[in-house]
Formats: sequence, C-alpha cells, structure tokens
Amino acid sequence: DGGDLVLYYQPQIDLASGTVIGVEALVRWPQAGSTPIPPDEFIYIAEHTGLIRPLTRLVLDLAVAQAKRWRDQGRDLRMSLNLSPHNLIEPGIVDTIAATLAAASVPPDRVMMELTESTVMANPKRTLGVLHELRELGVGIAIDDFGTGHSSLAYLTTLPATELKIDKSFVLAIGADPTADSIVRSVIDLGRNLDLGVIAEGVETQAQADRLVELGCVEAQGYLYSRPVPPEQIPATLRRLNQAWLRPLASATQ
Repeated sequence: DGGDLVLYYQPQIDLASGTVIGVEALVRWPQAGSTPIPPDEFIYIAEHTGLIRPLTRLVLDLAVAQAKRWRDQGRDLRMSLNLSPHNLIEPGIVDTIAATLAAASVPPDRVMMELTESTVMANPKRTLGVLHELRELGVGIAIDDFGTGHSSLAYLTTLPATELKIDKSFVLAIGADPTADSIVRSVIDLGRNLDLGVIAEGVETQAQADRLVELGCVEAQGYLYSRPVPPEQIPATLRRLNQAWLRPLASATQ
C-alpha cells in the first residue's frame, strides 16, 4: 500500500547469438538508510498471511506496465515472472493475467510464468488445469530450479511447459564436478527431446558460459552478465552487454 516494493530486472541471454532476449522480474523491498529486506523473508511471510495474492498482482501490474514502456521504446524484451503455489489455487488468476496483458497491449507470448518443481507438485491436478489455461492464453511456462525437486518425469510429459531452468547449484559446479556436468547435459538433452527451451541460471564466470555453450544450452542469466537492476538501468545494461558479450558469445558457438 505504501509503494515500497519495487521490481528489479535481470537480463536473459541467448547463448547462440549473444542477444538479450528478455528479463526476469524480481521484487525488492529497499529500506532508506538500511539493508533491504530479503525477498525470501517477506515473500515467505506474504505466503503465510494471505498477502501473496495482492503482492503477486502488484508485481504483475508493475512488470506488465514496464514491458509496455519498453515496447513503446522499441525494446521487445520477454518478461519472466514468478508464480507462488498460492497463486495457482487463486480463483480467476488466469483471467487476471489475461486482463492485465490486454489492458497494456502486451502480447501473451512475450510473457513467461516461472514455477518451481515443488510448486507444480504441491497440487498437480489444480496446477495442470491452470497451466493449460495459461498456455491457451499464449503465455510461456518455465519450470524453475529444475533438477532439485521431486517431480516425476511422467508429470513432465503432461505439463504444458515451454522451458526448463537449470538450477544454479548445478551451473556453479560445471567444469569442476563431473556429476554436475552430467546433470546439466541430461537436462539440456531432455529439453531438446521434449522440444523445450533450456535456460541456465546463476552463471557467474565465462568458463561456465563456455561450458554451457559446449553442452548445447540455449539461454543463460546470472551475475556474469548482470545483477538484477532497476528499470532505469536496463538501457545502459543492454548497451554494455552488446559491447562486452555479443561477439565473444557468438564466436564461441561457431
């Protein structure tokens, strides 16, 4: 209500071309003259007090409004948003998303909803229904932190997912831990065989990025490219990434 919550955005990179293809919207709660309140802390409280629903709607409104501003400026960036398990049992959540996108004239296919494996498995029957409605709307579906949960591969074949996100714990260990390399390769192969996009999160070094390219990963995000930044810093961040990363990443795939 006080307008204290803001969104920061972390760029997502196409590893084949080096192009910034989108951003992930991440909610922040800055404190004047003090340390920001950690997202895990206030989101946890919101989920256990019923406030996650208005919080999610606030994030949706802010992110879609920002996507529209960027589109009006000629920046067609895909917008990724996170959904809580509580959002998937909220009546009318798909209608709310559809109305918000329509009001801002943002095409549904330029929005990606991210859900963790644990979110999907919390209520598979209800989740499947909502996810199918979102796909019918045209919104993309990403399974976040893939490989860390307990979902059955049988469920994965029934989910209308469009993308898998490799958990950063595996990404940070590639090149140093053969097991991590095997897991990342397996997720990439799984995504390819199921015709799903694959994005690696938590990329921090060029060596990790190079290894991901070797393994056939499609997209990446992480501190190597940019920390989450406020929207006013995105234009400068995009210019910096174009200058610093497009050529090296593109050449690495040739």
